[in-house]
Amino acid sequence: MRRCVDDERARRFAKNEALFRSVNDRVGEISAAFDFAHEGATEFVCECADVECSERLRVPFDVYSRIRANPLWFIVAPDHEIPEVEVVVERHDRFRVVEKTAAEEVVADYG
Repeated sequence: MRRCVDDERARRFAKNEALFRSVNDRVGEISAAFDFAHEGATEFVCECADVECSERLRVPFDVYSRIRANPLWFIVAPDHEIPEVEVVVERHDRFRVVEKTAAEEVVADYG
């Protein structure tokens, strides 16, 4: 069962996640520019809501690109999910893919 999260807290979570997503977008651009994408997994930052998180996630570039194509999907480290504002849509060994709930849709698309 989901606990309620007030709108302000949900917006803060989404803004933090969007910040990490913008960092990962830049990592993706650099990887593509230098053709690192063909070398296997790229190291991305966890896109969880914790602004102090420094977890790094090795994700194949094509997998990250597929995930990033959905503006509501984010990559997070295992156990970094926040059930109050997101649902896990994919489980991988080293990371999870979470989807923002409808209440955060507008904020999640900042990035």
